[in-house]
Amino acid sequence: MAAAKKVKALPKADVEAIFARFHQIEPEPKGELDYLNAFTLLVAVVLSAQATDAGVNKATKRLFELAPSPSAMVALGVEQITELVKTIGLYRGKAKNVFALSQLLLDRHGGEVPEDREALEALPGVGRKTANVVLNIWFKQPTIAVDTHLFRVGNRTGLAPGKTPLEVEQKLLKVVPPHYMLHAHHWLILHGRYVCKARKPECWRCAIRQWCQFEPKTPLPKGA
Repeated sequence: MAAAKKVKALPKADVEAIFARFHQIEPEPKGELDYLNAFTLLVAVVLSAQATDAGVNKATKRLFELAPSPSAMVALGVEQITELVKTIGLYRGKAKNVFALSQLLLDRHGGEVPEDREALEALPGVGRKTANVVLNIWFKQPTIAVDTHLFRVGNRTGLAPGKTPLEVEQKLLKVVPPHYMLHAHHWLILHGRYVCKARKPECWRCAIRQWCQFEPKTPLPKGA
């Protein structure tokens, strides 16, 4: 396949059409991480860095049974948390962060997950992307967490061409129609995960291909 051409930002009408199509296909998109409450969502997202959602869900099933709250997580201790999440990449550092953030939630926030970006990002293992996910999913704030999938889709399609995740995020916040903002995060991530794949995007079955600036588009595989 020939090299992809550099894309230009899409016109406003095309951006509206893309999100209208996403909404038509799946009005209420959901993330794929399992969680019980705001705390377990936060932990799951911290653990998901450089790991698959399926792999995280497998590890957190028992973890969340034993520790669905910050106090219970602290009671487990670092060693037991480490043992429970050892199937996840970078598990030792992540286990330490989960223990430490649980302790800080108890010390600073009465055991509650704060509804504030600055407070979230002050927790161990929590960066801008993790904070955006928690704010969007649990607190229903119109944030967009740019992971590798969303960064790719933003650039390929022309929705938000940018050199850094923050640049893509800021452009999306400007161009996504307000009435689609709450679910934009999930629509774009799921589209990148299952259709607009990194090595070979499945353009032949892409619901938004008529507006997408990516060229050349991957043709239908032979024999399909």
